[in-house]
Amino acid sequence: MNSVFFVNSIALGIGLAMDAFSVSLANGLHECKMTKKKLVLIAFTFAFFQALMPMIGWVCVHTIINYFKALEKLIPYIALALLSYIGISMFLEKEEEDEHEACTILSFKKLIIQGIATSIDALSVGFTIAEYNWFYAITASSIIAIVTFIICTFGLIIGKKAGSKLGRKANIFGGIILITIGLEIFISSFF
Repeated sequence: MNSVFFVNSIALGIGLAMDAFSVSLANGLHECKMTKKKLVLIAFTFAFFQALMPMIGWVCVHTIINYFKALEKLIPYIALALLSYIGISMFLEKEEEDEHEACTILSFKKLIIQGIATSIDALSVGFTIAEYNWFYAITASSIIAIVTFIICTFGLIIGKKAGSKLGRKANIFGGIILITIGLEIFISSFF
């Protein structure tokens, strides 16, 4: 392994983690009573999916590439649908929150949906690392996971600090962020 491999893997990690960072920021805004344990769980979930998806892509390139090519066209639609669903849910929770309580909790189901939605475009990275052997592919995916974990942790902390200042408006802002990310993934797929 050389330094170029590590630099490339870190750069991939940074690029892939930007959507997860934005969603982490939204989660920090949304959940005002986030514990350290929950913060680590959220960052780990995003890191896990950011590592898993390139490996799935790598496996597909080495086994069932024709099926993957068909799925690749659906990725922007899936990401848009999942992130819009979560964003709209945050708006609806905001209305319920006004009636009931000032703080909501991110469910495990929504966290998994977010992890998939923000990492589904990472399937394509399997193509870029296709020339790697399995050891290099796992190492690159691990580096991507570490970078994602660090970036998401910062996003959650920043969101948490801002969320306590924004109060109930944080849900609206978080929902807008998620829908915007979904639209960005969808629109950028056409260019």
